[in-house]
Amino acid sequence: MPVITFKYQDLKDLGIDMEKDELIDTLPMMSSDIEDFDDEEIKVEFFPNRPDNLSVEGVARSFKGFIGQEVGLPKYEIAESGESVVVEDDVAEIRPYIAFAKIDDVDFTGDKLKYIMDFQENLHWVIGRDRKKVAIGIHNADVVKAPFKYIATPKQENSFVPLEKDTPMTPEEILTEHEKGKDYAHLIEDFDKYPLILDCDDNILSMPPIINGELTKIKEDTKNIIVDVTGTDERAVNQALNIICCSFAEVGGKIKTMEVKYSDKTVVSPDLTPQEINVHVDTANELIGGINLNAEEIRELLFKARFNAEILNDNELKVYVPAYRVDILHEVDVVENIAVQYRINSIEAELPDINTVAYENDWFKSESTIREVMVGLGFQEVMSLMLTNEESHYEFMKQAEQDHVQVARPITIDRTMIRTSLINSLMEFLEDNKHEDLPQKIFEIGDVLYMDETTENKIRPSKKLAGLICHSTANFTEIKSVVTSVVSNLGYSMEISDSENPTFIYGRAADLIGESENGSIEGFFGEISPEVITNFTLEYPVIAFEIEFLNRE
Repeated sequence: MPVITFKYQDLKDLGIDMEKDELIDTLPMMSSDIEDFDDEEIKVEFFPNRPDNLSVEGVARSFKGFIGQEVGLPKYEIAESGESVVVEDDVAEIRPYIAFAKIDDVDFTGDKLKYIMDFQENLHWVIGRDRKKVAIGIHNADVVKAPFKYIATPKQENSFVPLEKDTPMTPEEILTEHEKGKDYAHLIEDFDKYPLILDCDDNILSMPPIINGELTKIKEDTKNIIVDVTGTDERAVNQALNIICCSFAEVGGKIKTMEVKYSDKTVVSPDLTPQEINVHVDTANELIGGINLNAEEIRELLFKARFNAEILNDNELKVYVPAYRVDILHEVDVVENIAVQYRINSIEAELPDINTVAYENDWFKSESTIREVMVGLGFQEVMSLMLTNEESHYEFMKQAEQDHVQVARPITIDRTMIRTSLINSLMEFLEDNKHEDLPQKIFEIGDVLYMDETTENKIRPSKKLAGLICHSTANFTEIKSVVTSVVSNLGYSMEISDSENPTFIYGRAADLIGESENGSIEGFFGEISPEVITNFTLEYPVIAFEIEFLNRE
């Protein structure tokens, strides 16, 4: 999770004068965790759902509300810059969305330049999915002129000096020779053209999402800046810009809007219009539990959360949510903020008002049977997270990427999606335990999640069983024998057919289907491809199977 570091003096400079010990005791009460501290500075960890708190300015803003020093919706003055950026149609298939803003009278002296660079990278990770979804550029506005252009350029044209270099490079050279270019080349290298941002004199500001130009490099004496945010998700692009602009405004930066001109529309950014959500008193009291607040008390707590609120009647309030609070999606999210401001430690614990007798779910009885069968065959059970990442789940397994459930704000970059298969999790387990003696025989009974447009919430859960065996002579005959034993012991019939599953060696894999009184199964088994084995840095043959339980009763 993101950790930000700042000095106690930074908070004092922002208007918070509190003793160190009291500060350390109070910060965790506003949904944060103290990672480390000494006499001068403190490291604080925030969950990714609060990207607005990933800067010291954001922390100070929230903290002032929490202690009642400043309450209500922050007011940020916005002026028109009269400047614009023109978006060419060719860039649409690469990174189609862009948002621009000017901010005057900024201060980068002391540690502030380092802080903003760290803030930028944290946003790249939390909102941007490591720049895939959103990339942010911050430029010296005094060395370029509007109007700006957002274009797609051929690989060998429009050379410029990238950041921290002293010689011009073409876009293609940047992707193959520059350190940052090589790190992020995978984001755009499959396209025939690459995106660039230029000013009216064709000076190049940046090559998003890869690198800025040396021309617009930010220094301690920079006073006026341009912020660009590009990406593949328009909502996320605008959210990232709003968070950055509001952070600069907290320390005196003057926000100026810019026009983004597409071929079919013109958008003014940033748009800091507050979001409106209605909150009900009875809902808040019921969800939080152990409290009995009235509308006026809830209104006061919402002001401490840096919202504004109007009482509509005894049971309903209209809440105005600041544009930087991108985590607020529903009434429940506002209720969570009420609980935080009330101080969760002050909420009285209550036993749930439930009068019933529990009994074991039929499926869990079946799980016990499956577990007994697998243990009887010499396997050891592992339990892994449902969360994985696209690279491990698809690329490493040689599978084509399909629609899947993504994590909006992942805690770590290797946990960005919900799995649709169990095998890559087992391969990761083998990779982490390759120092152990062979043979290794592991299995997992777990849930997966599919996208399904026919269901109310657009997802469909399913239960699967997977097993892996790793040793020097593992082969198709062995895994077929294991699968046959598993299926027959669970009471299913089985039919097999040739498989073209790319995870396995061609000709050494099979698909299966089966039926029983309790439902049907389908799956596959075989010898894992050497390429897949190498992707997980393993050295010995691996055989595997996966069975999905369908229409179970």
